[in-house]
Amino acid sequence: MSSPLFGLLPAGHPLLTDPSSTPSPTSLLYSLPTSKPFSHLTVFLLPGVDLPSDTAAAIYLASQPSDPSSAPNFKFLGAIGPGKESAVFSVGSSQSQQQQALIVGISVEPAGEVAPKLQELAANKANKGSGGGAGQPSTVVLAQRIIQNAFNFLTSFSGTAGPGGVEVVPLKAFEEWWKKFEGRVRTDPSFLERQQD
Repeated sequence: MSSPLFGLLPAGHPLLTDPSSTPSPTSLLYSLPTSKPFSHLTVFLLPGVDLPSDTAAAIYLASQPSDPSSAPNFKFLGAIGPGKESAVFSVGSSQSQQQQALIVGISVEPAGEVAPKLQELAANKANKGSGGGAGQPSTVVLAQRIIQNAFNFLTSFSGTAGPGGVEVVPLKAFEEWWKKFEGRVRTDPSFLERQQD
Protein backbone atom coordinates (compact mmCIF):
# COMPACT_ATOMS: atom_id res chain seq x y z
CA MET A 1 0.00 0.00 0.00
CA SER A 2 2.53 2.56 -1.12
CA SER A 3 0.19 5.09 -2.78
CA PRO A 4 -2.87 6.50 -0.98
CA LEU A 5 -5.92 4.23 -1.12
CA PHE A 6 -8.48 6.02 1.02
CA GLY A 7 -9.79 9.52 1.51
CA LEU A 8 -10.99 10.64 4.93
CA LEU A 9 -13.01 13.82 5.22
CA PRO A 10 -13.86 14.98 8.76
CA ALA A 11 -16.74 17.49 8.44
CA GLY A 12 -15.33 21.00 8.10
CA HIS A 13 -11.71 19.87 7.70
CA PRO A 14 -9.38 19.25 4.73
CA LEU A 15 -9.21 15.87 3.04
CA LEU A 16 -6.79 13.32 4.52
CA THR A 17 -5.21 10.75 2.19
CA ASP A 18 -1.90 9.93 3.85
CA PRO A 19 -2.02 7.64 6.90
CA SER A 20 -0.14 8.69 10.02
CA SER A 21 1.18 5.12 10.34
CA THR A 22 0.98 1.71 8.66
CA PRO A 23 1.12 -1.04 11.32
CA SER A 24 0.89 -3.81 8.69
CA PRO A 25 0.60 -4.12 4.89
CA THR A 26 -3.21 -4.28 5.22
CA SER A 27 -3.74 -1.81 8.10
CA LEU A 28 -3.59 1.98 8.10
CA LEU A 29 -4.00 4.48 10.92
CA TYR A 30 -5.12 8.09 10.48
CA SER A 31 -4.96 10.75 13.20
CA LEU A 32 -7.95 13.05 12.87
CA PRO A 33 -7.52 16.80 13.33
CA THR A 34 -8.39 18.38 16.66
CA SER A 35 -8.26 22.04 15.61
CA LYS A 36 -12.06 22.27 15.62
CA PRO A 37 -14.75 19.78 16.63
CA PHE A 38 -16.73 17.69 14.13
CA SER A 39 -19.33 14.96 14.44
CA HIS A 40 -19.22 13.16 11.07
CA LEU A 41 -16.52 11.53 9.00
CA THR A 42 -16.70 10.45 5.36
CA VAL A 43 -14.42 7.60 4.26
CA PHE A 44 -14.06 6.59 0.61
CA LEU A 45 -11.86 4.72 -1.85
CA LEU A 46 -9.80 7.14 -3.93
CA PRO A 47 -10.48 7.19 -7.69
CA GLY A 48 -8.79 4.33 -9.52
CA VAL A 49 -8.34 2.25 -6.35
CA ASP A 50 -9.71 -1.29 -6.36
CA LEU A 51 -9.47 -3.56 -3.33
CA PRO A 52 -8.37 -7.16 -3.86
CA SER A 53 -11.31 -9.42 -4.76
CA ASP A 54 -13.36 -10.81 -1.86
CA THR A 55 -12.07 -8.15 0.55
CA ALA A 56 -13.54 -5.08 2.24
CA ALA A 57 -12.07 -2.13 4.10
CA ALA A 58 -13.22 -2.33 7.72
CA ILE A 59 -13.35 1.08 9.42
CA TYR A 60 -12.54 1.41 13.13
CA LEU A 61 -12.47 4.39 15.51
CA ALA A 62 -10.56 4.91 18.76
CA SER A 63 -9.67 7.74 21.08
CA GLN A 64 -5.98 8.44 21.55
CA PRO A 65 -5.12 6.84 24.91
CA SER A 66 -3.82 9.19 27.59
CA ASP A 67 -1.02 6.71 28.32
CA PRO A 68 1.16 6.52 25.17
CA SER A 69 2.31 3.00 26.07
CA SER A 70 -1.23 1.57 25.99
CA ALA A 71 -2.95 0.51 22.76
CA PRO A 72 -6.08 2.32 21.56
CA ASN A 73 -9.40 0.48 21.98
CA PHE A 74 -10.89 0.41 18.48
CA LYS A 75 -14.65 0.26 17.83
CA PHE A 76 -15.98 -1.09 14.50
CA LEU A 77 -17.87 1.64 12.57
CA GLY A 78 -18.61 -0.10 9.27
CA ALA A 79 -16.97 -0.94 5.97
CA ILE A 80 -16.52 0.13 2.37
CA GLY A 81 -15.60 -1.87 -0.69
CA PRO A 82 -16.92 -2.98 -4.07
CA GLY A 83 -20.49 -1.71 -4.46
CA LYS A 84 -20.15 0.68 -1.52
CA GLU A 85 -17.11 2.79 -2.18
CA SER A 86 -17.90 5.43 0.46
CA ALA A 87 -19.69 5.85 3.78
CA VAL A 88 -20.45 8.60 6.30
CA PHE A 89 -19.97 7.77 9.97
CA SER A 90 -21.05 9.57 13.12
CA VAL A 91 -18.00 9.88 15.36
CA GLY A 92 -19.75 11.14 18.48
CA SER A 93 -20.16 14.47 20.14
CA SER A 94 -17.84 17.37 19.55
CA GLN A 95 -17.48 17.78 23.32
CA SER A 96 -15.43 14.59 23.71
CA GLN A 97 -13.27 15.44 20.69
CA GLN A 98 -12.02 18.60 22.33
CA GLN A 99 -10.59 16.46 25.12
CA GLN A 100 -9.19 13.54 23.09
CA ALA A 101 -7.74 13.05 19.64
CA LEU A 102 -9.43 10.43 17.46
CA ILE A 103 -7.73 7.72 15.43
CA VAL A 104 -9.30 5.95 12.46
CA GLY A 105 -8.05 2.50 11.60
CA ILE A 106 -8.73 1.00 8.17
CA SER A 107 -8.04 -2.69 7.74
CA VAL A 108 -8.38 -4.57 4.45
CA GLU A 109 -9.97 -7.84 5.56
CA PRO A 110 -11.63 -10.84 3.90
CA ALA A 111 -15.24 -9.94 3.03
CA GLY A 112 -16.39 -13.08 4.88
CA GLU A 113 -14.94 -11.71 8.14
CA VAL A 114 -16.38 -8.21 7.66
CA ALA A 115 -19.94 -9.36 6.85
CA PRO A 116 -20.72 -10.72 10.37
CA LYS A 117 -19.41 -7.47 11.91
CA LEU A 118 -21.76 -5.48 9.66
CA GLN A 119 -24.69 -7.73 10.61
CA GLU A 120 -23.93 -7.31 14.31
CA LEU A 121 -23.68 -3.53 13.88
CA ALA A 122 -27.05 -3.44 12.07
CA ALA A 123 -28.64 -5.63 14.76
CA ASN A 124 -27.33 -3.34 17.53
CA LYS A 125 -28.72 -0.26 15.75
CA ALA A 126 -32.10 -1.99 15.27
CA ASN A 127 -32.21 -2.96 18.96
CA LYS A 128 -31.44 0.60 20.03
CA GLY A 129 -34.14 1.90 17.71
CA SER A 130 -36.85 -0.43 19.03
CA GLY A 131 -35.96 -0.28 22.71
CA GLY A 132 -38.44 1.76 24.74
CA GLY A 133 -38.90 4.62 22.28
CA ALA A 134 -35.17 5.26 21.98
CA GLY A 135 -35.47 5.53 18.18
CA GLN A 136 -36.41 8.67 16.37
CA PRO A 137 -40.09 9.15 15.62
CA SER A 138 -41.27 8.90 12.03
CA THR A 139 -41.89 11.97 9.87
CA VAL A 140 -45.65 11.44 10.25
CA VAL A 141 -45.37 11.45 14.05
CA LEU A 142 -43.21 14.59 13.98
CA ALA A 143 -45.72 16.33 11.68
CA GLN A 144 -48.58 15.36 14.00
CA ARG A 145 -46.67 16.74 17.00
CA ILE A 146 -46.01 20.05 15.21
CA ILE A 147 -49.68 20.37 14.29
CA GLN A 148 -50.76 19.45 17.84
CA ASN A 149 -48.36 22.08 19.22
CA ALA A 150 -49.83 24.72 16.90
CA PHE A 151 -53.42 23.67 17.63
CA ASN A 152 -52.89 23.81 21.40
CA PHE A 153 -51.39 27.30 21.15
CA LEU A 154 -53.91 28.72 18.68
CA THR A 155 -57.06 27.48 20.45
CA SER A 156 -56.55 30.13 23.12
CA PHE A 157 -56.91 32.81 20.42
CA SER A 158 -59.98 31.41 18.69
CA GLY A 159 -63.19 33.35 18.53
CA THR A 160 -66.38 33.30 16.51
CA ALA A 161 -67.17 35.49 13.55
CA GLY A 162 -70.05 35.98 11.19
CA PRO A 163 -73.68 34.95 11.39
CA GLY A 164 -72.87 31.21 11.34
CA GLY A 165 -70.59 31.47 14.38
CA VAL A 166 -67.56 30.17 12.46
CA GLU A 167 -64.49 29.77 14.64
CA VAL A 168 -61.55 31.92 13.51
CA VAL A 169 -57.98 32.48 14.65
CA PRO A 170 -56.23 35.78 13.91
CA LEU A 171 -53.22 35.51 11.60
CA LYS A 172 -51.20 37.41 14.20
CA ALA A 173 -51.72 34.47 16.61
CA PHE A 174 -50.25 32.06 14.05
CA GLU A 175 -47.26 34.40 13.54
CA GLU A 176 -46.75 34.50 17.32
CA TRP A 177 -46.90 30.68 17.53
CA TRP A 178 -44.39 30.38 14.69
CA LYS A 179 -41.90 32.71 16.45
CA LYS A 180 -42.22 30.78 19.72
CA PHE A 181 -41.98 27.43 17.91
CA GLU A 182 -38.82 28.48 16.02
CA GLY A 183 -37.28 29.73 19.26
CA ARG A 184 -37.98 26.44 20.99
CA VAL A 185 -36.52 24.45 18.09
CA ARG A 186 -33.35 26.56 18.33
CA THR A 187 -32.97 26.09 22.09
CA ASP A 188 -34.13 22.45 22.25
CA PRO A 189 -34.00 20.80 18.79
CA SER A 190 -35.08 17.41 20.13
CA PHE A 191 -38.22 18.51 21.98
CA LEU A 192 -40.50 17.09 19.27
CA GLU A 193 -38.76 13.70 19.45
CA ARG A 194 -39.94 13.31 23.04
CA GLN A 195 -43.52 12.25 23.70
CA GLN A 196 -45.65 15.37 24.14
CA ASP A 197 -48.28 15.45 26.87
